[in-house]
Amino acid sequence: MTATAEQATTPRRVALASAVGTAIEWYDFYLYATATALVFNTLFFPSVSPTAGTLAAFATYAAGFGARPIGAIVAGHLGDRVGRKSVLVGALVAMGGATTLIGLLPGYASIGALAPTLLVVLRLVQGFAVGAEWGGAAVLAAEHAPAHRRGWYGSFTQIGSPAGMLLATGSLFLVQATTSDEAFLSWGWRIPFLASAVLVVIGLVIRLRLEDAPEFAALRAERQVARLPVVEVLRTAPREVLLTTGLRLSQIGLYTLITTYGLTYVTQKLGKTSSAGLTAVVVVSAIGLVTTPLWAVLSDRVGRRRPYLLGAVGGTFALALFFLAVDTGSTLLIVVAAVLAINVVHDSMYGPQAAWFAEMFDVRVRYSGASLGYQIGSVLSGGFAPLVAASLLIAGDGRPWWIVVAYAGVAVLTTAAALLAPDPTRRREGSTV
Repeated sequence: MTATAEQATTPRRVALASAVGTAIEWYDFYLYATATALVFNTLFFPSVSPTAGTLAAFATYAAGFGARPIGAIVAGHLGDRVGRKSVLVGALVAMGGATTLIGLLPGYASIGALAPTLLVVLRLVQGFAVGAEWGGAAVLAAEHAPAHRRGWYGSFTQIGSPAGMLLATGSLFLVQATTSDEAFLSWGWRIPFLASAVLVVIGLVIRLRLEDAPEFAALRAERQVARLPVVEVLRTAPREVLLTTGLRLSQIGLYTLITTYGLTYVTQKLGKTSSAGLTAVVVVSAIGLVTTPLWAVLSDRVGRRRPYLLGAVGGTFALALFFLAVDTGSTLLIVVAAVLAINVVHDSMYGPQAAWFAEMFDVRVRYSGASLGYQIGSVLSGGFAPLVAASLLIAGDGRPWWIVVAYAGVAVLTTAAALLAPDPTRRREGSTV
């Protein structure tokens, strides 16, 4: 490794690059999620009832999650054999290309059924790309970090999520606020999607300067990389894959219900002109830039398990409070409830997650193992959460309590996983990743 490469791959620089790269990836992914709740049901599914259009739009949203494990498998194989950096560069290009094309996609009124078909295809590409992204960014940050500060450096990967959500909702909010309803539905919503092309160029400039960690580089130089990493991790560490999947369920479920489905619930209760939902998402995303690393630093001090259990146990209560706040119609109460649910409960799980997942797997299969657990959990909980929630709301005659009950079941699984998962910070002295 050259001196220039070594300077570019200090833990701090890798962490910052992970934050920027994942922020761009999540900007693209969340932009679709936010637009799903605001415009896609009207533009791409206008021939059905509003309720059916919402369900159809959320079904395309779920399709993106369905592609994430495929991205994790392909990226895990390549990342554990070829290198983390190369896969991350490819993921960024794929995500940016799909998002830009969505911004150019004609609506149903122009090309009929081909419009939602192409929308689903591009959403699948987005899902594949984000499935490839997270594991590599988390592993790269953890492998470059000192053992006692992996939570802190790993949290930069996690910061990408609130940063991406802030950019996505903020850009749509700005366009919506500065255009008429007709202009926003006609062309305004496309601007944030087209802006992805610029962000990808910025991300590539930063990401191309990185190098893989010495630990993995040595493994590759000695030709000790796994021949079939995904097969090997499922054979040697199936328990860890199951545990990381379980740890993911409650966290991503709560986040999706508040920040994606919550937008639809707010507009249904308060009307389409209400900005309370977007305001809440923007606020929690901004605060998340601080709370996510704070929870991660705490996990470096007290262990990963304790903060995680707080989130796993508290999620059901926080979700119920959010629905109660929406029913009051008060924007202030909605924002406060969202802050409690996301910045306190959710972030106590999300902050330590990158370090904890990476620490559970051997370097030979780390990309594959961390990615699989993360993305399978994403599909099982986050991908279907808005669709299931919308269906349960109908079953509950417009009342959200079946949604809370369903989420409580997921929270029990995450609590069990947190209790069973090994906590590496308990034996970190002298340890390696």
